[in-house]
Amino acid sequence: MTTSRLAAFAAIILILITLAGCGSRPTQPAATSQPAAAPAEQKKEPVLYTGKQCLSSMQGLALRWQPDALPFHLESEVTTETTGQDGKSTIWRAFFASLSRGTMKTFICSGSRLLSNPYGITSTTESAYAPNVPALIFDPSYFQTDSDKAYAVTLQHGGSDLVKKDPQQPVVYLLEWEPKQKGLFWYVIYGKNQAERKGICVINATTGAFVRAGK
Repeated sequence: MTTSRLAAFAAIILILITLAGCGSRPTQPAATSQPAAAPAEQKKEPVLYTGKQCLSSMQGLALRWQPDALPFHLESEVTTETTGQDGKSTIWRAFFASLSRGTMKTFICSGSRLLSNPYGITSTTESAYAPNVPALIFDPSYFQTDSDKAYAVTLQHGGSDLVKKDPQQPVVYLLEWEPKQKGLFWYVIYGKNQAERKGICVINATTGAFVRAGK
């Protein structure tokens, strides 16, 4: 083989080696996508109810317990979630009695998100009622004025002054039948309970009329 041919052959070999080297570069790994972060769970807000809203719901459950079950007391509860102003609360309790069985049950309507007050409607165990209970039982049809309307009336009779002094003034509501007056009444208490009250206002729960106010 002549020198010129050897030189040409060597040049060809060099070109082939270079091309082979270019083709043997390692393949880059494909980019992988990261899984999307799960959205943070939204905090559930408490639900505030008026007295009538909760009593209607509890009445349905009470009638499942006993077809003749009727209420004789309704009350709200002040919690860290609400002051009870505006006639609304996250917790309402209703006491129902069955005359045919001579027993009673307490039903709790809760819109609370606190662990101490499970959300929804629950009830206690059945128990015998006191001798005075039959005289306190009322027909729900007498309940025409809801707690928010009753609260609005109390503002016109001293309630607004108490709220101005303390914007966080707690308010609780009691609904009871008065046998002597033969009527259903709201007792709107400015305070966490009767013992700590700063004022009380009585409203007719049928007509919505103001009855009296005091301390």
